[in-house]
Amino acid sequence: MSAGAAGVAGPFGVFERMVAWRYLRARRREGFVSVIAAISFSGIMLGVATLIVVMAVMNGFRQEMLSRVLGIDGHLVVEAGDQPLGDWQDLSALFATIPGVRTAVPLIEGQVLASARIGVGNGAKVRGLDEAALKSLEPVVKNVTQGTLDGFDTAGGVVIGQGLAEMIGAGLGDNVTLVSPDGEVTELGVNPQVKAYPVIAVFAVGGNGYDSAVVFLPFGEAQSFFKMPDAAGSIELFLDDPHGVEAVKAVVADTAGRPLKLTDWREANKTFFDALQVERNLMFMALTLIVLVAALNIVSGLIMMVKDKGQDIGILRTIGASRAAVMRVFMMTGSVIGVAGTAAGVALGVAASLNIDGLSAFFSIFSGNSSGFLNRLPAVMNLGETISVVVMALALTFIAVVFPAWRAARLDPVQALKST
Repeated sequence: MSAGAAGVAGPFGVFERMVAWRYLRARRREGFVSVIAAISFSGIMLGVATLIVVMAVMNGFRQEMLSRVLGIDGHLVVEAGDQPLGDWQDLSALFATIPGVRTAVPLIEGQVLASARIGVGNGAKVRGLDEAALKSLEPVVKNVTQGTLDGFDTAGGVVIGQGLAEMIGAGLGDNVTLVSPDGEVTELGVNPQVKAYPVIAVFAVGGNGYDSAVVFLPFGEAQSFFKMPDAAGSIELFLDDPHGVEAVKAVVADTAGRPLKLTDWREANKTFFDALQVERNLMFMALTLIVLVAALNIVSGLIMMVKDKGQDIGILRTIGASRAAVMRVFMMTGSVIGVAGTAAGVALGVAASLNIDGLSAFFSIFSGNSSGFLNRLPAVMNLGETISVVVMALALTFIAVVFPAWRAARLDPVQALKST
């Protein structure tokens, strides 16, 4: 056996790597094969990069929305069914001592019709709470655009969102009229509860419905407005770790000593976050098709290369190369394209994710969107997801190269030499 044949003996040995590398370097007459290889490389690179960026943006979007939702609404809501909580003070003090509970906030909620200078009213949700509880809501405190929250308990006014203020034509100092259908019962029916309050502050959280649907009212005033003296509608618990709500929920149920209705943030926002997860999964599947198409391009390129290299395959087999060696040569040739494209895609995707704000600002120039939530795209990369993208791309590549390599190995050397 010749020296060349001896070099073929070891799997993925020097000789096999040398032949695979020579096939990757296209000559002038093999230009079309080179173009297909370049397209395959570009497709895998862009597919992997797009997957990484989209997954990072959707993770960031979910985290941003979660922080805003959990920053205003309680992580665990305690209610007494259809009845108000008459012992809300004792329960609040008791729940505040539970490990993991940061604060326990007595709350009164109700639906109202809000109106101001613009005659048409707008539906809104009143949240009655005290000043200390209101100031613990960071998304509200950090985004007060007009007025101040100081003296909220004694000012006798309301704090409303920017969106609601614009819809009803209310500004700082203007009176907002609240109308509740749960009013005083008379012989002629139920008289709606109507009262006007001055606007003492305006906030703009952005990115959700709070700005256009929430009115904060002092707790005592809410008790009077909704005819709930000496009672609270619910108690909202804010936890140190919102994701550990299940453990705290069990402790709250045992501590209360009586049946209570407990609703955590996952149940309250289940529809929204489920829809977000479904959208995320669909995006992953759709973008995976980009990588799959690029992998199929590798198949077509290798099949053309096998056809073009028939004489070379015949010579390799004649000098002693086994079918397995020929198969490994072409598997390496196709796999190099996939591995290089994946590596380049990871580098491009990570770079784009780390500079997503700059890219968002650049594309906003062409889209004309210079404000709103899209002005800043949050991106949070997850190592596990990035690894899964890399594994998926490499797996598709390795699966794609098997068939062309197998065809090359099955080529009869005598027929290959005769056909040239």
